[in-house]
Amino acid sequence: MWSLWGADLSPFALKVEALLRFAGVPFRWLPASGSALQAHRFNLRRVRLVAGRLPLSWPEKTPLDEFPLVPFLFGPSGENLYDSTAIGIWLDRTGPHPAAAWAPLLPADEPALQFALRLVDEALDEVGLYLVHHNRWVVSARDNDAGVRLARQMRPLLGPAARLLTRRFPARQVRRLPYLFSVAPADSHAFADLPARLRPPAREGFPPTHALLEKIFSRLLRALEPLLSVRPFVFGERFSLADASVYGQLGMNRSDPSAWAWIGREAPATRAWIERLAAGDFSGHRAAGPLALDAALTPLLGWVSDTFLPLMRQNADAWLRQGSAGETIFNEKAFDAGRALYDGTLLGQPFRSVVKTFQVRVWRDLGRDWRALAECDRARLAALAPTLRHLDIPLEDVP
Repeated sequence: MWSLWGADLSPFALKVEALLRFAGVPFRWLPASGSALQAHRFNLRRVRLVAGRLPLSWPEKTPLDEFPLVPFLFGPSGENLYDSTAIGIWLDRTGPHPAAAWAPLLPADEPALQFALRLVDEALDEVGLYLVHHNRWVVSARDNDAGVRLARQMRPLLGPAARLLTRRFPARQVRRLPYLFSVAPADSHAFADLPARLRPPAREGFPPTHALLEKIFSRLLRALEPLLSVRPFVFGERFSLADASVYGQLGMNRSDPSAWAWIGREAPATRAWIERLAAGDFSGHRAAGPLALDAALTPLLGWVSDTFLPLMRQNADAWLRQGSAGETIFNEKAFDAGRALYDGTLLGQPFRSVVKTFQVRVWRDLGRDWRALAECDRARLAALAPTLRHLDIPLEDVP
């Protein structure tokens, strides 16, 4: 039995859940489905892993990476894994996948297709997180029950103290909205009826981004809906890493009534697809079925090119500038201290964010993989989304 440490409130934990279900790997959710003893034992294992007192099985952690709160995947033979994308790659390469219908999540024999799958996966992990976090704590500010659900799932670990999460967790997540790109207008009274701890915050000096995020999310739904109306999966007749990522992010909002209703209105086929995967139903998957890299993907790859790529490029540029100026603190710690901030534009609208080193690592890896493609593969991808040529960055620009 494998153990998935996390909660179904996390899009990344949902992504790993889908990967494990598809692979046919037996697993349990912890701490929710374990005893108090099991919850404490595996939490200690997680703490030791993060502290460097236990070895990581996969992936290799770089100085640009951060350990998340969740998810972690613990194996019966001492395997310790983290990072949802890395877990998918590990399943492809060495992991247990007894399911007879197994097919590679990232087909190694088609480099252009593999790159496109990686691109969609990374874009949903980074930009998608901003969207669904905004959907829960802004769009569904009045009707989500995330605090109650987290308290229930953490009870084996925290005991009666878990009930404190009912109030504390929503307040924490609302407070983090600007770190995750969601900034309310300074003069907004839209949430005046909510308790102060649940009102989406503005931040001095930060342009508002609520309308921008909702525009980006609507464009994502419009890009996915034609695909999932006619295909069992995003790229064709096989489940892939891109499907797991799309499902994890959008599936997070299944329990957020207002956001879930929005998805149903704009993208009913996408909503039905999410429900199908949430039930563990991979019908339509054929191990030998084709994955397409065709014009039908142009809206989705265009969405990636218009949102994800410029955001990653601006973040990497800011990291280089600030590192050269002597800045040493990044990510959420820097944001809370008002350090490592930069100004940018996305879809013609201004934003302010903090440099995130894990996004630098994503940008570096994608740039490296883009340069490794044959020119014919780069041309094939650029024909679908011309701004992919923005990945032609000099190697030395991103250490």
